[in-house]
Amino acid sequence: MALFGKSKYTPLGLKIFKKKDDIIIKEAVQSAPSENETDVKEKSDKAVKVSIKCKGCGAEISKKEAGKYKICPKCGRYFRLSAKERVFLTADKGSFIEFDADMTAANPLNFPDYEEKIAEMQQKTGLKDAVVTGRCKIGGSDCVIGAMDSSFIMASMGSVVGEKLARAFEYAAENKLPIVLFAASGGARMQEGIISLMQMAKTSAAAAKCSEAGQLYISVLTDPTTGGVTASFAMLGDIIISEPKALVGFAGRRVIEGTIKQKLPDNFQTAEFQQEHGFIDLIVSREEMPKMLSELIKLHYDKGGVQQ
Repeated sequence: MALFGKSKYTPLGLKIFKKKDDIIIKEAVQSAPSENETDVKEKSDKAVKVSIKCKGCGAEISKKEAGKYKICPKCGRYFRLSAKERVFLTADKGSFIEFDADMTAANPLNFPDYEEKIAEMQQKTGLKDAVVTGRCKIGGSDCVIGAMDSSFIMASMGSVVGEKLARAFEYAAENKLPIVLFAASGGARMQEGIISLMQMAKTSAAAAKCSEAGQLYISVLTDPTTGGVTASFAMLGDIIISEPKALVGFAGRRVIEGTIKQKLPDNFQTAEFQQEHGFIDLIVSREEMPKMLSELIKLHYDKGGVQQ
């Protein structure tokens, strides 16, 4: 179903998608969530016996022990979530309606093997690109949601990611809804060159338009949030939240140390370091995140926002 036409933020009118410019919406799944739709089912008893190694303490943890929140029971370190898992844990059951599910990047620069890489990642993750966006309810409140997936080329921001996020901001502004975005990225997607870098300006402009329309934007930083994503929409939220111990920064530690010729603190670029220096408002555990988001949305709109 087409809600509105060509995005106001498409750079230079470049045709860089294999889909038409109309936004595509999937119907809400009212039954139990499934991997083939918008949510994620619990794994079977056989599947959960597969172990994963914790990068924090080195322990071998079964997926069943890590649980649906994917947390090491021995040291508390967070394993990374897919975009589908993130939506499943955050949105009220059966409320998520996905936007632009079939939008796929072309190869505007004819970068060698890029199309093959995209196809490989699509098969591996079940996604068309590195972000999932849509509309849902969180704690009963309507909102727009977006979640990036680090398993898709490290959630690098290319033309599709930028376009889907810009459209999500547009939808939130036009429908007077709050927007919650879960950021996770290694930065810009080098295979798309300058077009990738332009997404920083596009998403920032879209976030500004949403703010001008008076809608709440909550940015949730997850591990890792770096590069051009940090330098654009991820740090523009009205409220900026992070998961504990998430890596949040722009350039890498070695690059910075090599430039300034100084040793950086051990906790440099952690969420806790960023909060101490004023870049993050709240650090919220994964289990408490949906409740916190619900409370913030209700607080904002009960105090004079548009949503009833």
